[in-house]
Amino acid sequence: MAFELKQNLKLAQQLIMTPQLQQAIKLLQLSRQELVEAINQEMEENPLLEEVSQDEGTDETTHLEFEKEILSDERENIKAVEHTEEINVEKGAGAEEFDWANYLEDYGPVGVTYGGQDGEETSWENILTESKSLAKHLLWQMKMSDFTEEEEKICNQIIGNIDQNGYLRATTQEISQLENVSEERAESVLKKVQEFDPPGIAARNLQECLLIQADKLGVQNKIIDVIIREYLKELELKNYSQIAQKLKVPLREVETAVLLISKMNPKPGSIFSEEMAQHIIPDVYIVKAGDEYKIILNDDGLPRLRISNFYREIMAGLSGHGDAETENGKRYIKDKVQSATWLIKSIQQRQNTIYKVAESIVKFQRDFFDKGIDHLRPLVLRDVAHDIEMHESTISRVVNNKYVHSPQGIFEMKYFFGSSIKTTSDGTVASKSVQEEIRQTISTENSRKPYSDSEVVEILKTKGIHIARRTVAKYREMMGILPSSRRKKYF
Repeated sequence: MAFELKQNLKLAQQLIMTPQLQQAIKLLQLSRQELVEAINQEMEENPLLEEVSQDEGTDETTHLEFEKEILSDERENIKAVEHTEEINVEKGAGAEEFDWANYLEDYGPVGVTYGGQDGEETSWENILTESKSLAKHLLWQMKMSDFTEEEEKICNQIIGNIDQNGYLRATTQEISQLENVSEERAESVLKKVQEFDPPGIAARNLQECLLIQADKLGVQNKIIDVIIREYLKELELKNYSQIAQKLKVPLREVETAVLLISKMNPKPGSIFSEEMAQHIIPDVYIVKAGDEYKIILNDDGLPRLRISNFYREIMAGLSGHGDAETENGKRYIKDKVQSATWLIKSIQQRQNTIYKVAESIVKFQRDFFDKGIDHLRPLVLRDVAHDIEMHESTISRVVNNKYVHSPQGIFEMKYFFGSSIKTTSDGTVASKSVQEEIRQTISTENSRKPYSDSEVVEILKTKGIHIARRTVAKYREMMGILPSSRRKKYF
C-alpha cells in the first residue's frame, strides 16, 4: 500500500486566550477586597504603576504621549493602545484636613478624662483594649493555680489542643506521650483543667461537657445526670415522653430536667470567639431618583492608577545610547508599560461590565426594587446575557462575590437570579419568593404544634403556589429551618 503526502486548506475559528484577555477574566471574577489586593500586588511588582492621590490632577496628554512613545516599536505585535481614562469618582476639590483633636474633645466619653504624668494627656492609641482569647484566659488560670512544673507542661499541652468551641482535640494518651508521663498523670491534670472557667471547658465530647456543667451548677437532680449519660439522642429529638417511660418517672420531672439542661452551653469556648464580623462593602449602589433608578459604581477604596512620568525622563535619557545594557533597560520599561496599560484597561472594562449587568438586573427586577421580595421574578443568566450581548460565563463571573446596595437592602448580585415555580394560575414565581413564603408561614406557626412539610404545601396551595413536599423540605434546609419535630416547644 503506497503512502502519499497531500495538502488540504481548512478554515476554522479558534479562541486564543491572550495574556490581556486572561487578566481581564481574572479581574472580573474577583471580589472587591481581592481586587484591591491584586492591584496592590501589581503596584509592588511594577514600578511604572503609581497611585494618584484624591486631590491630585492628572496630565492626560503627557500620559498618552508617553504611552505611544514607549510602545511605538510594539505596534506590529499588539493592537493599537488607546488611552484609558482613570477610574475616578469626583470627590470635590479642596478637601480640608480633619481636626481629629477637636473631634475627640467634643465627642469623647462624657465625664471621662485620661491624664498622663505631670498632667499630660494620654494618647487615645494608648487606651485601646485587647480582647482576651480562650487560650490566654486558661493560661492565666493555670498561673493562678497550684501546679508543679511538670503539671504546667502537661497543662500547656492540654490548653494548646483545645479548639475554639472549648473541646479537647487530643487524647490523654497522646498528651502523655508528648510529655513522657503516665496516662494517669495526664488524666489527673485534665480533671484540674476541667475545673477552670468557663464551665465545661476541656471536655472530650458533648456528654462530658454537659456533665461538667451539671456538676458545676450543683444541681441535685439524678434525672439530669441519667438523661445526659444515656438519652442524649432522645433529648435531641425531643422524645420526652419516651424518656419518661424508660425512666418510669412523670413527664413533668423530665421536662424540668430538660429545662435545666437547655440552659447549659454546648460550646463553652464560643464566648471567647475571636471571629470578627466582616462588613459588606457594596460594589454597586442602586438609587431611586424620581421614577428612575440610577446605577452608581462604588469606587471608594479602589486605587486610582496611572503610569509614572518619572520613567519618561529615564527613557529620554536612554535615547541615543545603543549599547546592550541600554537596550535591555528600554525593553524592560516597554514590558512594564504594556503590563500597566493592560491592568488599567482591564479594571475599566471590569467596572463597565458590572455597570451593564447591574443596569440589566434593574430592568428585569424593577418590581422587586419597587415593592419587595414578593415581586421578585424568575431570572436566569441567559436573560441578562442576551440583554447586554455578552456570554453567560461572563455574567456568571460578574455576579460572583459582588454586592448591590438597593432600596430593599444589600444583596449579593446572584440573589436576583433563580429558577421559576409554576402557580395554580399557570403563571410563574421566583424560587426565592417561595422560600420567603415558607419562612413567613413557619414564623407564624404555633410553637407547640408546628407545621409539617405537608401542611406547608397545603398552605402554599391556598396562596396559588403549587410545590412538592420534597421541595419544601429542600428549601427549609437551605434556610436553616429545623423539621417540625425539632421545632416543637413543650414549655
